[in-house]
Amino acid sequence: MGSTFVACGRQIIIRGRLLRIASIDGDGFRFLDNPEPIISTLRASAKRIDLFTFVQRLPETTPKYKHPFEWDNFAALQISTFDNWWNEVLGFKGRNKAKQAEKKGVQVREIPLNEELIEGIWQIYNECPIRQGKRFPHYGMTREEIREYAGTFLDCSVFLGAFLDESLIGFAKLTIDESGTQAGLMHIISLIAHREKAPTNALIAQAVRSCEARGIPYLVYAKFGYGKKRRDSLSDFKGRNGFQRVDIPRYYVPLSPLGNLAFRAGMHRKIVDFLPEFLIAKLRSCRAALYRASSLSRSNVSS
Repeated sequence: MGSTFVACGRQIIIRGRLLRIASIDGDGFRFLDNPEPIISTLRASAKRIDLFTFVQRLPETTPKYKHPFEWDNFAALQISTFDNWWNEVLGFKGRNKAKQAEKKGVQVREIPLNEELIEGIWQIYNECPIRQGKRFPHYGMTREEIREYAGTFLDCSVFLGAFLDESLIGFAKLTIDESGTQAGLMHIISLIAHREKAPTNALIAQAVRSCEARGIPYLVYAKFGYGKKRRDSLSDFKGRNGFQRVDIPRYYVPLSPLGNLAFRAGMHRKIVDFLPEFLIAKLRSCRAALYRASSLSRSNVSS
């Protein structure tokens, strides 16, 4: 995760060894309306920080600060009413999936973070070590680890549960920003065993209802695009549910000579950002095949 400390009342996380990049805790879910006090504090800090990064909140997509930036993006859904989303925005397939969930007995509601929810999350996280062709990072988490992981930003979060016969088969966590302008889906996941019941579609529908009830105009589902990665099943799922790509400025403030050099040279980016997409796609396919083989091997051993 990286080292942490507090600056101007905000938890700051520093990641990296050679190049040390700082951001506020909850970056992308929490925002800075006035970043200058934190930037000044970080410049004066005894801690070694090379770059400080932060992103603008919606709906402000025009750069408003003087600092260097690159374009980032959100998968964002603008909400007026649930009926408008359901009838005018939601794609035909997404609407059918949400109806399918209801017909198959899936019920979705807001729920508190309690022991029942933690137990349900534990079962979902530990269902399968591989998801979407890659290793699932939460597989193997203990209940105590889940309690701590899910319990961040509790004062501004709403939990949604998808139930089948009162058993949790999916959940989502909405984290609302400081201004009440946008709610981000910090977690949304369902049991693979109940995929045909479309619980994730039902969770999206409830997230729209929950935003409407609170007067929140934007629902954000992470990013729509990641670097040079082509559209995949997840981005298609977002599109069918009315999410669109919205480009926003992400700022990188150099706080050291190394930070200034690194930003100019693009060293703050991931290695895959420099590779051609056809090669990245081949590497992803190889990774997925290796994970499938590993998972099959473990299944054979256990049986």
